[in-house]
Amino acid sequence: MKTERKTLDRALSRAGVMSRKQAELAIRDGRVRVNGLRERDPAFWVDLSRDDVRVDEQPLARWQPLYLALHKPAGLVTTRDDEHGRGTVYELLKDVPAWIAPVGRLDKETSGLLLFTNDTDLAEHVTNPTSSLWKTYEVHARGELDDATLERLASGVTLDDGPTREARVRLLAREAGTTRLALSIHEGRNRQVRRMLEAVGSHVLALHRTAIGPVSIGDLAPGAHRKLRPHEVRALRGD
Repeated sequence: MKTERKTLDRALSRAGVMSRKQAELAIRDGRVRVNGLRERDPAFWVDLSRDDVRVDEQPLARWQPLYLALHKPAGLVTTRDDEHGRGTVYELLKDVPAWIAPVGRLDKETSGLLLFTNDTDLAEHVTNPTSSLWKTYEVHARGELDDATLERLASGVTLDDGPTREARVRLLAREAGTTRLALSIHEGRNRQVRRMLEAVGSHVLALHRTAIGPVSIGDLAPGAHRKLRPHEVRALRGD
């Protein structure tokens, strides 16, 4: 029989009940039982194929995986609590009853598609650099960028943390001293698109993510969210 041995805090996180930090607190607070006995050690080993693990007297099977797409407006930060009192994306998710976490991040001034889930395996797969999922952005950039500059973006530019991989670039419009383009990358570096435009002598005026792999923002309204469709989840997994 296949075993599923994990430390208790990790087991709760993997089951999508709560974050690992929250799990550690719940365990120390006595909210978790293993085979009927209260367990207060987060590092206690359990085998999910055999052990009966319960949180607040509810078996782990009660928690189901949840996958959401959110249209993040600009001006919100991707965190649950902000020490500077800024608005967060969780203000848009108050109707979601389960613990969920963002799959990657968007900076405060970037709008567009942001995924959330309590499936930590999927989240790790999507954010892992080896997954090579394309992330597509609509970019409004300063300056009327010529074809040679767009080709530089597509073939890779050198940033302070090394050269970027090849990208997909499609010109949308050149107008009034600015350029609009669709840019797809399959890396996850911090503020990468903004830094790529700076590397070619431009500057991002507005940035909007339209897709992550097979999941598109479509006509989802700013501030709204929806559940991912089963085929989208399968495609994110690479099934």
